[in-house]
Amino acid sequence: MASAPQAQGLPLFYNDLQPLSSEIHGNFRIRRADSAPFLAKQHAIPLTVEEFPLVQRHMPIVFSIGDDAVPLGLMGLNEGANVFFDETGKIREGENIYVPAYVRRYPYILARLRPDAEELSLCFDPTSDTIGAFDEGDALFEDGKPTELVQQILKFNEEFEIAGQKTNAFIKELGDLGLLMDGEVAIQPEGAAQPYIYRGFRMVDENKLNDLRGDQLRKMAQNGMLPLIYAHLFSLGLMREIFARQLQQGGVAPQPVVPAA
Repeated sequence: MASAPQAQGLPLFYNDLQPLSSEIHGNFRIRRADSAPFLAKQHAIPLTVEEFPLVQRHMPIVFSIGDDAVPLGLMGLNEGANVFFDETGKIREGENIYVPAYVRRYPYILARLRPDAEELSLCFDPTSDTIGAFDEGDALFEDGKPTELVQQILKFNEEFEIAGQKTNAFIKELGDLGLLMDGEVAIQPEGAAQPYIYRGFRMVDENKLNDLRGDQLRKMAQNGMLPLIYAHLFSLGLMREIFARQLQQGGVAPQPVVPAA
């Protein structure tokens, strides 16, 4: 249900990466997009811990399985299901949804041009239809220098990297304390013969959390971890709401009919 978005190669959503250069992309422009087609069939979006307080109001927050756990916001409970965005990648009518920073960052990213490079360079996905040598749109460079828009994009990506480092530290601490466990949720729709069981994600073990020593809990309260953990735990109550939306939109596979005795 919520495996790591992409274990190797390019990050989720990215088809290619190219460093942004005034020499090569001096005539490139950015045009506004009213849809995100790459989101149409994406059910799990990577999150940073700084987003937990906002995300918990809209979607469940879980952790991916595997050695390198990643916080994920669930926009659906099944692969290919997204209850907030339609098949064209537009936000469904009437929705008031928080769009995670990982989505808003695309098609830009800070990346190392070489494995041994210390500095990160601003890159972009050249397959995106929002950046290119267009006649319309906002310029990326003027007189060979980055425009204010590029400076804003760079700042956003730098802030995202810092948030990512905080997220990694948060996940490591959860692991060191042994607080993550395999998750499971059973949802019994009205009239269904049996419940739908969802697995394939990790969550915080409340029993282990409650059994921590007082000094450990105090430290977590002081460094801000405890509120983030509870934001995650509270958000799990949205699982049934996401399931209900998915069921209404036809995104839940029907159960096999049990023949009468």
